[in-house]
Amino acid sequence: MITSDDTASPEGPATSCGFIAFAGAPNAGKSTLLNHLVGHKVSIVTPKAQTTRRRVIGISMVGSTQLLFVDTPGIFADPKRALERAMVRAAWDGVDDADLVLFVLDASKGLNAQARAVLEGLGERHRRAWLVINKIDTVRGDRALPLIAEANQILPFEETFIVSATRGDGCDDLLAALAKAMPPSAWLYPEDQLSDLSDRALAAEITREKVFLQLQDELPYSITVETEQYLESQDGKEIRIDQVIYVLRDSQKAIVLGKGGARIKAIGQAARQDLEKLLDARVHLFLFVKVREWTDDPERYREMGLDTRD
Repeated sequence: MITSDDTASPEGPATSCGFIAFAGAPNAGKSTLLNHLVGHKVSIVTPKAQTTRRRVIGISMVGSTQLLFVDTPGIFADPKRALERAMVRAAWDGVDDADLVLFVLDASKGLNAQARAVLEGLGERHRRAWLVINKIDTVRGDRALPLIAEANQILPFEETFIVSATRGDGCDDLLAALAKAMPPSAWLYPEDQLSDLSDRALAAEITREKVFLQLQDELPYSITVETEQYLESQDGKEIRIDQVIYVLRDSQKAIVLGKGGARIKAIGQAARQDLEKLLDARVHLFLFVKVREWTDDPERYREMGLDTRD
């Protein structure tokens, strides 16, 4: 499990702790915001919609308060495939289990049909919710107020924050307010832990991110990555990671490999650089590409923490 060097002592002020779920339409910037609030990369980010598949908990310490941020898949209407249904179910489960929900709204897109559907769903669940207008750096300054008014007509929010997750604008104020809003509780995770994902799972997510960034729209988002072997040296300074990138067809395998293996090499280099920063060790990463129809395999969903029940 990756850890940080910063710690907070539970002695002194009484501790508090709570779960904060992000909810919003795909590509609203939830994962980027999570990473900024945690201060480390714990959830992958790509321009591709529906990149986040599983619920990921990012952990942040603010004084004697432990904030447990739950990054959820983007919620979209009318999911048809098993993977889509499982992702939407995971998102709503994260919302239902949280102490507080942050509805993240992309300022540049506004309350489009997808965002409005999520907002109406939140209203039906009667959850404690705050509004976060994100990507404010991409629009004119007068764009926020009409969005705030429009959103509050559908669901009255306790608090509203205007932020840019990529630049960090407004994020410190949001973090401080969240710490004050959490209920008294013992911490649920060690104070130096950053995520609930194992290093094996996080390594697979990092590589999946690099696949998406390299391939853009050449492959469907249904591609997946699994860590088959994770071996750490006794001194912890070197790690060997063997991973398999699963695609659905032979034609997709050729795309991932690239001419002369150039593309898989680029994916590996980019993933290895991120992993070495996260794990603070030299990483030896070995990637393999295999064809397998996995989208209807319950075992694959369990490995991703997704429920396939209908």
